Amino acid sequence: MNISKVIGIILIVVGIILAYYGVTTISENNHAIELFGAELDFSNESGKEQGYIYLGLALVAFIAGVFMVRKKK
Repeated sequence: MNISKVIGIILIVVGIILAYYGVTTISENNHAIELFGAELDFSNESGKEQGYIYLGLALVAFIAGVFMVRKKK
């Protein structure tokens, strides 16, 4: 097995892990309560931004991994 394919597989796994952390970070920082018909939003915007950064890095790592696995000599 070629070393670039191994690195590609590692990047794909890292991309999946980062995507999981990004989704959980966004969902943990998004809180809303409905009280007497009015919705109160208690979201943590900086935490949500961190989650979006994780998702962006996950996308880059995943695409780079797929590119490295599919690359021919």
